[in-house]
Amino acid sequence: MTVRLYDTKAAALRDFIPLREREVGIYLCGPTVQSSPHIGHLRSALVYDQLRRWLTYRGYTVTLVRNVTDIDDKILNAAQLENSVEEWWALAYRVELEFTAGYTALGIQAPTYEPRATASIPQMQEIIARLIKRGHAYAAQDGSGDVYFDVKSWPAYGELTRQSIDNMEAAADADPRAKRDPRDFALWKGHKEEEPATASFPSPWGDGRPGWHIECSAMSRRYLGAQFDIHGGGLDLRFPHHENELAQSTAAGDAFANYWVHNGLVNINGQKMSKSLGNSVYAADLLGAARPLVVRYYLGSAHYRSTIDFTSTSLAEAEAALDRISGFFERVDRRLASTRFAGSGVEIVPEAFAEAMDDDLAIPQALAVLHDTVRTGNAALDAEDLEAAATARAHALAMTEVLGINPLSHQWKSAGSSAADAALAELVDRLLADRQAARAARDFGAADRIRDELTSAGITIEDTQTGSHWSIEQ
Repeated sequence: MTVRLYDTKAAALRDFIPLREREVGIYLCGPTVQSSPHIGHLRSALVYDQLRRWLTYRGYTVTLVRNVTDIDDKILNAAQLENSVEEWWALAYRVELEFTAGYTALGIQAPTYEPRATASIPQMQEIIARLIKRGHAYAAQDGSGDVYFDVKSWPAYGELTRQSIDNMEAAADADPRAKRDPRDFALWKGHKEEEPATASFPSPWGDGRPGWHIECSAMSRRYLGAQFDIHGGGLDLRFPHHENELAQSTAAGDAFANYWVHNGLVNINGQKMSKSLGNSVYAADLLGAARPLVVRYYLGSAHYRSTIDFTSTSLAEAEAALDRISGFFERVDRRLASTRFAGSGVEIVPEAFAEAMDDDLAIPQALAVLHDTVRTGNAALDAEDLEAAATARAHALAMTEVLGINPLSHQWKSAGSSAADAALAELVDRLLADRQAARAARDFGAADRIRDELTSAGITIEDTQTGSHWSIEQ
């Protein structure tokens, strides 16, 4: 029952040992809310939802903190585009709501805490003051109000990404004119005349606002303490963001994260997603193209550290896989109804599924166990082995619940079906009623003709003791 995770800092799989027995603290770098969420944002949040669900199943109490960066260069620039009359803070909140809607649609559990950066300014300034006192940061001498982290003062700088300072490019997050070294990064940014006054906060070094990296160091410390278990985020954040977080926090005297977990990115038709290529897939479009449950299955079906490729067939393949699962549940529930096996079976995951999940969240292998269980359950139904079918149902239910893809759960059932689905169901049900009437009248020719018409349309008919039932052939 030992969970193992790939620790980016150690570049190795490590047994997960929490700081406090049966408790886990996770800090996840959330969105910078300057524009609408895209497929990569959804994938990242989903990965840590899966990790949280598995740790919870394993008996841990999980505290998950996912921040919102609601003040940043990108947000201020987005608010100024095309002479927008929308205030930067209004834009940030509007976009934050879009992210929340996307997370909710995918069944991603709300974080334990979801702090905004603007609510932790004093905590950021306290860390900056400690860094200055320890000789690892300095205020600019040009009166700008800028404060920088002195990378050469910290010998361990570069340890997360295993880089040498001499091989690093200059930090592009602030004007280099007042830096001692071009690779020094901004902790505090002095207010500029062209920036709105509302984006400025008082500080010992002059009015201004925080640099991006210091925000996460302050919020993780405030909500999880100076040392916590897991720091998560996208692979693209390793450098400079996470490298700088690690350096400034440890230089300030905090032990910081015990494990660093990074999820892979999303390509679009074999290409890296980027605005310059115009191939971004936004959350609203993705969720409009398929049921949210289908999107969740697709985004969560690959190993979290791998790069996934979104193509024109991705959602259809996920839909087909889910239909096999939901089709089994519908079939087994019909057959077990009014038998002594209805509701029987212990809802625990099979050992092979648990082994896969414990092994660095190996979800492709875990899904293989789920689909094997569905096949076994269907075979048991064919053989009228109702006890085995009930056991398969219980195992499948436990696995889908852990993965957040249980088609019988309230969220997915309450999502309802589309108008097209409803219309199809009504037409097929009417034809089945006509077929049943023909069979009762011993007009077997008409009954067979209806069945053949449905079969040619890709609809499978199953005659059972509880009546005739249909499904779409996959």
